[in-house]
Amino acid sequence: MGVWDTITDLLEAAAPWSVAEAEAAADEPAEEAAEESTDDAEEEEEEEEEEEDEIVDPKDVLEEECRNSKECAPAKHHFEECVERVENGSKEDCVEEFFHLTHCATACAAPKLWAKLK
Repeated sequence: MGVWDTITDLLEAAAPWSVAEAEAAADEPAEEAAEESTDDAEEEEEEEEEEEDEIVDPKDVLEEECRNSKECAPAKHHFEECVERVENGSKEDCVEEFFHLTHCATACAAPKLWAKLK
């Protein structure tokens, strides 16, 4: 093996455009493959159901309650008016109104959240 062969082998090994080849799977009957895919799907559904039973973040719940409260009603009103204008073709964005509503909800929820976490 010459120097040129060594350099070529190194370039082929390091090249990002090299083709990755996988071995073909052993021939399995179609029924076994279908059963395995069905079993895998059922296991994934069970895992998703377990994930759905996870604890809900109290911060999100409290902020949602605050967004709908009387305290944040003016900010929510301005945000909803802006969204309506945008839906009717206005070329503005509602970033400022969104941040005002989010700030109000966060400020309202913070003391309640600390009380729950203690």
